[in-house]
Amino acid sequence: MTITDIAVIAVVAVIIVLAALYVYKAKKSGQKCIGCPHSKSCSSAKEHKGCSCGCKN
Repeated sequence: MTITDIAVIAVVAVIIVLAALYVYKAKKSGQKCIGCPHSKSCSSAKEHKGCSCGCKN
């Protein structure tokens, strides 16, 4: 393994860890549709009648 291989593996590992932390924090804060711009308003509503995001919870 060269230093380039190690650097690429490290960068990929950091990206995966950051993505996992993002999902964990989003789920912990109550978002059900992560990445949806309306996820906080949709997941806090008991009925999704007024929600236009298309989330199927």
